[in-house]
Amino acid sequence: MKLLNSPQGVLIALSVILLSSCARTRIEEHKEWGKYYEAYGIKDACFMMKDNNHESYHYYNKDRCLQRFTPASTFKIFNSLVALETAVAPDDQLVIRWDSIKRRPEWDKDMNMREAFKVSCVPYYQEIARRIGRERMQHYLDTVKYGNMTIGDSIDKFWLDSSLQISADEQVGFIRRMYFYELPFSERSQRIVRSMMLQEETPEYKLYYKTGTGILPGRHIYWVTGFAEKIMKVKEPKESMNKSDERNYPYFFSQNFEVPDADSSKDWFKVRLEIVHKILADYGVLPK
Repeated sequence: MKLLNSPQGVLIALSVILLSSCARTRIEEHKEWGKYYEAYGIKDACFMMKDNNHESYHYYNKDRCLQRFTPASTFKIFNSLVALETAVAPDDQLVIRWDSIKRRPEWDKDMNMREAFKVSCVPYYQEIARRIGRERMQHYLDTVKYGNMTIGDSIDKFWLDSSLQISADEQVGFIRRMYFYELPFSERSQRIVRSMMLQEETPEYKLYYKTGTGILPGRHIYWVTGFAEKIMKVKEPKESMNKSDERNYPYFFSQNFEVPDADSSKDWFKVRLEIVHKILADYGVLPK
């Protein structure tokens, strides 16, 4: 009873109910995906995916998929939506001047929102959050029901300091709602942010995502949250039998894993994307 009365217990209970509401055949555990993490020595990881075309959920490590963590820079998706919706950013070309503090070469310049999203510029989005303000930010967190909806003490750090937390399961639901313009934002705002998330485009697929790196006690957490569109040729009706049409089939996903602070044996920024590619290829979304 104590667990169910706690915020974490409520989250787990609600998530289990949500998953259980789907037909049993529509939920599938993929223990074999663990090999992709084990190959890099990763012990704490999860992957959640919704195959929208078959209304099915697929996961690796359910318990972790339901556990909330700091969203880190994946929160830039939400932050961008609020900025556009409130006109803090009239569009994705809003330029914020560099404050002359040297941090990283790719951050140390004036840039617009689209550029800041691409290089995951923390100072840019901290300024965006300050301009949005606590009251408006809290309103949208509550309306969307984003994770635990908690800002904490600092309007420009709450997605970095673990005040705000969200699970991979919740991330998938959030991204799916954005894809279908179901979030409480205008279609324009959601369309712009979706376009900012596009990272890879080929004749066979499009891959949209935002990465995030969070600092936890003694360890780092690495996120990739987004969706893939598999591009398929579809035959037109008989009257136009010689024609074909392209259709995009969406797959929504979220991955996170942890490694100890001291482990610098690999480029974890690169590894997280490699694993996403391998799992999506394993499922047949991306070519092998």
